[in-house]
Amino acid sequence: MNEPKNDPRDFLSELERRPMAFDGAMGTQLYESGYFINHSFDEANIKKRSAVLECHRRYVEVGVDVIETNTFSANKFLLARYGIADQVQEINRAGVEIAREAVGNNDVWVAGSVGPTGEGFTHISDRAASRIMLAFDEQIESLVEAKIDILVLETFHNLAEMRLALEVARRIYRGPIIAQMSFQTDFTLRDGTEPEAVANILGQAGAHVVGINCALGPAHVFEIASKMVSAGIPVSAQPNAGEPRRLDERTLYMATPEYFGVFAKRFFKAGVKIVGGCCGTGPAHVKSIVGAARMMGGSNIQIPHHSAITIASSPVGLDPTPTAEKSNFAAKIRRIWQERFAEDGPRRSFAGPEDFAVSVEVNPHPGLNTDKAIGGARLLRDAGVDAVNIADGPRAVVRMANWALGLKIMKELNMEFLLHVCCRDRNFLGLQADLLGAHTLGVRNLVVITGDPPKLGDYPKATAVFDLDSIELLKVIQSFNRGIDPSGKTMKETTSFFTATGAEPGALDYDRELARLEQKISNGADLIMTQPVYDPNVLNRFLQDTASFSVPVLVGILPLASARNADFLHNEVPGMQIPEHIRKRMHDAADKDKSGAEGVAVAREMLDAVKDQVVGAYVMPPFSRYQLAIDVLSVVGFPKNSSGTS
Repeated sequence: MNEPKNDPRDFLSELERRPMAFDGAMGTQLYESGYFINHSFDEANIKKRSAVLECHRRYVEVGVDVIETNTFSANKFLLARYGIADQVQEINRAGVEIAREAVGNNDVWVAGSVGPTGEGFTHISDRAASRIMLAFDEQIESLVEAKIDILVLETFHNLAEMRLALEVARRIYRGPIIAQMSFQTDFTLRDGTEPEAVANILGQAGAHVVGINCALGPAHVFEIASKMVSAGIPVSAQPNAGEPRRLDERTLYMATPEYFGVFAKRFFKAGVKIVGGCCGTGPAHVKSIVGAARMMGGSNIQIPHHSAITIASSPVGLDPTPTAEKSNFAAKIRRIWQERFAEDGPRRSFAGPEDFAVSVEVNPHPGLNTDKAIGGARLLRDAGVDAVNIADGPRAVVRMANWALGLKIMKELNMEFLLHVCCRDRNFLGLQADLLGAHTLGVRNLVVITGDPPKLGDYPKATAVFDLDSIELLKVIQSFNRGIDPSGKTMKETTSFFTATGAEPGALDYDRELARLEQKISNGADLIMTQPVYDPNVLNRFLQDTASFSVPVLVGILPLASARNADFLHNEVPGMQIPEHIRKRMHDAADKDKSGAEGVAVAREMLDAVKDQVVGAYVMPPFSRYQLAIDVLSVVGFPKNSSGTS
């Protein structure tokens, strides 16, 4: 039998560093493999060992950090219903052994799963409490003796029974303990206890991680887990695959793996540390969670973060190219920053389009034809827009290479572009090769992003690489700009990249967002480009909190296309906050033409409110409606005529 990690407590240290992905349902998978529901699922550990092993292996193969033993109901009360109460120890020990075999040499923790006894759904008398504790004692001791890494107490509905389980667990086990409750659709336990209170109670009772699992789908679990995060204790979330539906005689869970992936990203951005699946989920759902965890700097695939991207502090290589000499766009940003925001001189307010740098998003369309994109870029250039932004497979949808469109725009229109560089699709070597090649072809302006996982796009089975995240890639580019490659070797020449990085002023985990942004700035980011903002107060807070970074900011502006578009962005896109009064305005403008005009009016008002506080704007016209971008920019003096005035 494989031995556990040297010190299971390392799990908690690792959890502080990165988010983690747990596995999904066991019962669902066993049922689909042909295991009859008139048998105890836990008994499969000794009656159908190969099926349990295969379930575990499928989760290990998709890259989880933790698998749970098939022992959820392996206590004497529930096993007694099948006449096997005398096999508690054998079933639990076998559960750990099978999980260890499935893990093999993979860097995966084994968590011993313990559920409620079935005796604690109502008031628990002193006599019943003693019997329940004896059952927990027997099961937990069996798991501990078999050498688990983590203990997971899950799917408890009654706080009193959970307290009993925690009391036993703390007495027997010295490793990490996760305590997860099941909530109702009104976001409370059956006794009315609110999520924040539950988190505090479980933490005080000895749980190292608190959370929610089962009963509800991703949307409900997200709301509850987000509330629990405020307690300041690590939080886990393992939702069902949506609400169960009855079809003929079958119970089906309808949430797709892609939907799970979207919510996994939202969980992690909200500060939830562990995400897994419960009833109805399988390896496909969990694979989408792993992709989201990897995107957020997690998953059990370790990336070499050491000397490969370390630059010696002295000497620091060749002198970098001054910002104003990197590109026309960089020069304009630098001039505006010095003239309007320099701390060593008088600051002045916005005075016109020459005081405002503007980039507008223009992306490749499906297929080979570039006429529409080139036409849009020409319209923007003639209106005085400084540069176009070209995304790198946004939302993991395949388009032609963004550098190809960018070079064509640069050649045909003599217009600069900002090339998005995404960490999703290229490994460490490929990213370096592409950067050096792009520089040779004349590319100077970069927007460095981590990227969306493939599960969001048309090819969910595509492999996400994520050798680096945006923070680490910025470090690589910074080293190139000083004539040092990531291995520490000096180069004969320097690159002259001007690098922008993204930020979410409305991020759910705002402190984490600021901490990551600070790392990006220290790794050489020259410019901050925000996600779309609709509330000046949100941007003002962000600008105040980042003032010490002394880095120019382009505010993100995305004109709303419709009320449905506004609701989607607010409810489904992490980091997007659209005030209720603006969403109401969009709903009141129900007509298609009116809603588009209202969206432009909202964007124009936002830009007008903040134009004195930023060096410029990054406009994202919906559905490639480039004229909308110009309409929004009219508030800052666009379009400009050939003499440079509006």
